[in-house]
Amino acid sequence: MTTTNFGRRGSLLASAAVGLLLLAGCSAGNGQTSAGASGADSGAARSASPASPTPNASTASATATSPAPATVSPQALPTVLPKSTPASLSIPAIGVQTELLGLGLRENKSLQVPPDGPGAPAGWYNGSPTPGERGPAVLLGHVNAVGGGPGVFANLRSLTPGTPVSIQRTDGSTATFTVDRAAAYGKDAFPTLEVYGNTTAAELRLITCDGYDPATGLFDDNYVVYATLQT
Repeated sequence: MTTTNFGRRGSLLASAAVGLLLLAGCSAGNGQTSAGASGADSGAARSASPASPTPNASTASATATSPAPATVSPQALPTVLPKSTPASLSIPAIGVQTELLGLGLRENKSLQVPPDGPGAPAGWYNGSPTPGERGPAVLLGHVNAVGGGPGVFANLRSLTPGTPVSIQRTDGSTATFTVDRAAAYGKDAFPTLEVYGNTTAAELRLITCDGYDPATGLFDDNYVVYATLQT
């Protein structure tokens, strides 16, 4: 499996995406930790340091001859909220009410992970926009808990288009999103640009593990919910 780190917000540019951010090592359905993940990392998003991309002759040529991207008038852009750190997440349709931890990068450039165990909160990757800012805010959560029981994002698959998702922000405002769609992706075929690429609207990504294989005790997929700011 190949995983890649992200730096701060600028590294999420669609034109410069260099790899994948995957939820790896989710705890197994029997409450045991997946192979290759320590108890501290089970059910969590992890990433490895990427090699710097080296352009070859063909990519250099394509860059030189490609037309400049179209610009969007500021007046045509969707309305967004100012920057404000998220405090909590509410999804009444599936009974989710959780604090949101800030998740940064470790010294080895891998992503920090939410704590494990029953009742563990979800986390916001602080290298992505704050929820309500322009771009895709990234929230991560466990699908289950080490020791048994559901994780905070156990029921993401129950979300349907039109479902409201609310995030309370530290400035006292609430960013309310509406679910657009959801999809499962194999961890070896994760669509980096589709999930993490820049967007003109304020959007949200809710990500957890999926595709549990009882034969291996591993989760083979990620499940991603896409939502767009409404208020």
